[in-house]
Amino acid sequence: MSDDGTQPSTGTDVGANFVDPGKEFSRDMRYITTRITADGRDGYPVEPGRYRLIVARACPWANRAIIVRRLLGLESVLSMGICGPTHDERSWTFDLDPEGVDPVLKIPRLQDAYFARFPDYPRGITVPAIVEIPTGQVVTNDFPNITLDLSTEWKEFHRDGAPDLYPKDLRSEIDEVAELVFRDVNNGVYRCGFAGSQESYESAYDRLFERLDWLTERLSAQRFLVGDTITEADVRLFTTLARFDAVYHGHFKCNRNKLSEMPVLWNYARDLFQTPGFGDTIDFAQIKEHYYIVHKDINPTQIVPKGPDLSHWLEPHNRETLGGHPFGNGTPPHPPLPEEVVPLSHWANTERD
Repeated sequence: MSDDGTQPSTGTDVGANFVDPGKEFSRDMRYITTRITADGRDGYPVEPGRYRLIVARACPWANRAIIVRRLLGLESVLSMGICGPTHDERSWTFDLDPEGVDPVLKIPRLQDAYFARFPDYPRGITVPAIVEIPTGQVVTNDFPNITLDLSTEWKEFHRDGAPDLYPKDLRSEIDEVAELVFRDVNNGVYRCGFAGSQESYESAYDRLFERLDWLTERLSAQRFLVGDTITEADVRLFTTLARFDAVYHGHFKCNRNKLSEMPVLWNYARDLFQTPGFGDTIDFAQIKEHYYIVHKDINPTQIVPKGPDLSHWLEPHNRETLGGHPFGNGTPPHPPLPEEVVPLSHWANTERD
């Protein structure tokens, strides 16, 4: 199952059909709505060591959770399992782990955790997902609420100096901006890439770049999307921008401009990329492998492009001249855990031809 939320067809080949000919792409947003909360109102109270966050570095929705968990310093209370970048039509798999089995959950496929709770689960086996370790059952895959709950419900276990990514006085504005970004950018690139008709593609394309122009105007005068610090809204936009030139520009035909040809957004993205907790969670090698291999109906050769040059992500962005403080009164997160470090060659390869 893909991060895109589409439903599988029959068979087990990696090359599922992601495009429905003649139709507009529509994301299935029916996620498991169970919440992990401080009061445990859904039967799942916040508890150190009880849950495991399952992600794939290739997936932009999962990447949000990786970033937020790190910024808030929740590594010691919420462990993380990492799926490989490709999957078949059944499930994401733990092929990066020894013998292809998650070392904590002891399962080879994420679907095992879904079926442990819902034996007849009918929808996509998506990441991110949070699994209860003692039972081996999935709790939630509701990606918009996972990160919000990490910020609000897990507050007791935040590190000293953790930023407030969802401040109460800015929540309505954060929600409004995040919804526009989701509709036209986060999901908009998929509506381009998985469009089943010329008309639906062009409509999604126009909305995508109209929203990117709107974001350019907004970010021309302020360093971050809402307020003068990093918030949930920035996390949500960043994971799409990070994949734009490597995947969406070519593979999804979002080709009016590359990100690197839109100076304001390019500098904004590099500002975040160079902020601890953002760029060091990005694995460009896995990102490209996922999209270009799994989406076989879009890229039947499954050839993974060699570019783009990653060194430009580390060049000066000069966004600090707009003011603002990334972590507010807080501090940057500590370096990633050794077992969670992205190889430098996958993250910001500075070698050029």
